[in-house]
Amino acid sequence: MTKAKTRTISARKRPRQARSIRLVEDILEGAARVLARRGARHFTTERVAEEAGVSIGSLYQYFPSKEALLFRLQTDEWHETWAVLDEILSDLKLSPLDRLRKAVLVFFRSEQQEAALRVALDDAGALFRDAPEATAFLGVAKERMNAFFEEALPHVPAQPRAFAAELVLTSMSSLAEKVTAQGLDRATVDAWAAATADMYCAYLEALATRKQKAKAR
Repeated sequence: MTKAKTRTISARKRPRQARSIRLVEDILEGAARVLARRGARHFTTERVAEEAGVSIGSLYQYFPSKEALLFRLQTDEWHETWAVLDEILSDLKLSPLDRLRKAVLVFFRSEQQEAALRVALDDAGALFRDAPEATAFLGVAKERMNAFFEEALPHVPAQPRAFAAELVLTSMSSLAEKVTAQGLDRATVDAWAAATADMYCAYLEALATRKQKAKAR
C-alpha cells in the first residue's frame, strides 16, 4: 500500500526585512478574511493571494501550501491565547482558584473562535498536532501550568502536583475542543466553562485537603 504524501505545514522561511514582514502580515490578514467569509471548504491559496493583493508566487515563498498558511493562523492564535492566559494566571490580585476559573473561561471562548481553523485544518488533512511548532508550544503551555500549580498547591508534593497540572491542561484542551466544535452559542459555551472550572477547583481543593490530613496524622 502506498503511503499518502504528507503536505508541509511549516512555513517555508521567515521574513527578515520590513518589506517582507509586511508582505507576510498582508497574507495572514487576507487568509483570515477568506476563512471568515468563505469558510474552510473554499479556502485556497489563490483566493488568499487575491484577497491580500499579492502574487501567488510571493505567497508560496513563505507558505508552501494552504495547510501551512492555516497552521500559521492556528499557531498565532495559540500564542495570543496563552499570552492572555499567562497574564491571568500571574495576576496576584486574584486567588489561585479565581485565576483558574477566569483562565478556563477565556480558554473555552478562544477555542470557540478557533473552531473554523480547526475545521479547515482537519478538512485539509494536516496533522498539525504532530508538527514541531505544535510540540514546542505544548511544552511551553505545560511549563506555565506547572508553575501555576506550584503556586496554587505549595504543600502538595511535586509528582502529584505535576500530574494535576497535566490532567487539567489535557482535559481542558480536549473538552473545550469537543464542546466548541458543536457550534454552540456563547452562553452555552460559558456554561460549559463554568462547570469545568468548578470541577477543577474542587479537584485542587481536594488535593490540598488530602495533604493537610496526611500531615495531621
